[in-house]
Amino acid sequence: MNEFKPFDRLDRPARSRPAPDASGEIFDLRGLWLAFRRRLALFFAIAALVLLAIIVVTFQMTPQYTASAQVMLDPRDREVVDLQAVVSGLPPDSAVVDTEVEILRSRALANRVIDELNLMADPEFNPALRDPEGVARAAGAVGGFFGGLFAAISPGGPSRSLSPADEADLHRAETIESLQRALSVRREGLTFVIDVAATSESPQKAAAIANAYADKYLVEQLEAKFDATRTANEWLEGRLADLREEVNAREQAVETYRAEAGLLNAEGETLTERQVADLNAQIILQRADLAEKQARLGAVRNLVSSGGSNQEISEALSSDVIRELRSQRAEVVRRQAELSSRYGERHPEMLKVRRELADIEAEIEREAERIVTSLSNEVDVARQRVASMEGSIGRLRGEMVQNNSELVRLRELERDAEASRALYESFLTRFRQTSEQQSLQEADARIISRASIPAEASAPNLPMNLALGLILALVAGSGAVFVAETFDQGLATKADMERELGLPALALIPGVPRAYASRDNAAGYALDKPLSSYAESLRALRAAVLFGRGHGDVKVVAITSAVPREGKTATSLALGRVSAKLGSRTLVIDADLRRSMLTRTAGLTPRAGLLEVLDGRATLDDAITREQASGLDILPLTGEDRSASDVFGRRDMRELLQAVRERYEFVILDTAPAMAVAETRILSTAVDAVVLLARWRKTPRAVVKAALDALAHVDAPVAGAALTQVNLSAEGRYGYGSGYGGSYYKYYSKYYEN
Repeated sequence: MNEFKPFDRLDRPARSRPAPDASGEIFDLRGLWLAFRRRLALFFAIAALVLLAIIVVTFQMTPQYTASAQVMLDPRDREVVDLQAVVSGLPPDSAVVDTEVEILRSRALANRVIDELNLMADPEFNPALRDPEGVARAAGAVGGFFGGLFAAISPGGPSRSLSPADEADLHRAETIESLQRALSVRREGLTFVIDVAATSESPQKAAAIANAYADKYLVEQLEAKFDATRTANEWLEGRLADLREEVNAREQAVETYRAEAGLLNAEGETLTERQVADLNAQIILQRADLAEKQARLGAVRNLVSSGGSNQEISEALSSDVIRELRSQRAEVVRRQAELSSRYGERHPEMLKVRRELADIEAEIEREAERIVTSLSNEVDVARQRVASMEGSIGRLRGEMVQNNSELVRLRELERDAEASRALYESFLTRFRQTSEQQSLQEADARIISRASIPAEASAPNLPMNLALGLILALVAGSGAVFVAETFDQGLATKADMERELGLPALALIPGVPRAYASRDNAAGYALDKPLSSYAESLRALRAAVLFGRGHGDVKVVAITSAVPREGKTATSLALGRVSAKLGSRTLVIDADLRRSMLTRTAGLTPRAGLLEVLDGRATLDDAITREQASGLDILPLTGEDRSASDVFGRRDMRELLQAVRERYEFVILDTAPAMAVAETRILSTAVDAVVLLARWRKTPRAVVKAALDALAHVDAPVAGAALTQVNLSAEGRYGYGSGYGGSYYKYYSKYYEN
């Protein structure tokens, strides 16, 4: 899209669109206040409507009564016996208290209360029992439409094709929902106290519901514990029977395997282990005995082999027989000594003693040989006994190795049996404990305050409803203002024009009083009231166009708009009259070929006009008409049929404009809307400047932008834009952002004559 460069067609300094003001605050409190102030009527209307609706609903509401009971979760532990409970007491935990609050709100507990108080037969809670007409009348207090809709969807409305069982379930579900809506359960701060409040149309019923909830909650806790204990006992009993059979089977498997493997034991040891231990002890003794006997035998043999005397041998053998013989020998030797002192060697007594001594020594020799032989035999026997025992213990050790490998499996079976036995004993102990606990259960909560019958209604709360209604009214009114401002697409201030259109804001042209409301009178209002704000705005528009900075030598100006009925013709004619009254030679040309509104507004019936001059059928002097009251020259259009030929694109039109530029100081062309007629865009290329008009707060911004885009495609020298039919007092409510003094109109309005 082409960017506007006003007046570059006439080699004047180019001006681009002013950039939007980026220095504004992100959150403009003053702007918000001004938006609120200019929508004050809408705000009060919506706020009053909402407040009135809430007041009506409040006074139509049925009085409601609220009763509350208080339940406390007891964090203290009471233990009659030192047993662990199946369902332990509630710990003093915040999450646990919140969980109990949800249990109190549960449908299961509501179902118990309904059965306790027979609320299925109460129309207040069972919608199926309500009067459909009464429901419709109650809903009608809010609005007829909603009342009819509520009556149509109420349970008493059109019948639904449900089976009796399904319908009963549906009614119970609706009753539960109604009861839950009437219930309020909350925790008191960070304490263990839970407040249970019920609301009803009847104060007695409200108290009954609150107390029923508290009672049923305690009963539910006890039943939960009883059910848990009973279920645990039943499960434990069945499990004990299975474990008992398992223990018996595994112990039997241990004994069977022990017998098959020969792992019989005594005092914690197997028989093989006992035998090995005994044999080890005996072998030690036998080896010691063998060593002793071998030592004695060796000593004797050493004496014999070394030629030792019988005396030494007998001493080594230490035999009682030998000692006796040695004692006899000593006696014989003593007798021999006595006899030798009395008898000679040949004496018979001496011979007898010698023979007796020889017999004793021979006997000692034989006894020594016998003892040596006996010792040798004993050594052999002892050696054989040791060898036999060593053979036996070797065999037993082989058996013990086999037994040890079989003991691995035996120990595994024993461990299985022991584990089963321990598990069985644990379950048996737990079964006995739970059986005892079944008669010792108590609830984890207690009622500390029962609900009493309320003396006053809790709803409707008139002060609270009014306060809430006031807040909602303020919010709704503010929302309406916000929506209205959001969807307001019109241009209201000079700042809007410069920000949205990127054009200089030339003037704010106010509306005229009702007496001058017609187009003809509006154009004449500037003459009748030359000191009015309307006339002053036209003079400001003229000064902005002719003497604006960077506009250069501007004489020929086209007045156009985006759409019809923007005040374009009245503005063109009034601007020409004001300029003429200022003493400036001014010409207004009716360039709206389709409607020629300026000619009709001025009340002219010319014989020659613009088209006749262009065709050469009349001279410029013949076609121009002068107003005597203002001194304004007007080049009108005749009522002849006009073809769709390109009139403004001809060279004759440009020559005509050059001619009037030389004769007049200010030439104004009243053109057709730029969006509707292509001739306007063509004509805009032949003038010095184009002024785009838009109706204050009426013409959508998008439409004005589209007109500017259409003019930009032909490089029209758009000088700026002006707003028409402006309410200066209302425009002032747009604040300093309205720009150029609009917000201060009340201060300088005394300078105007209205």
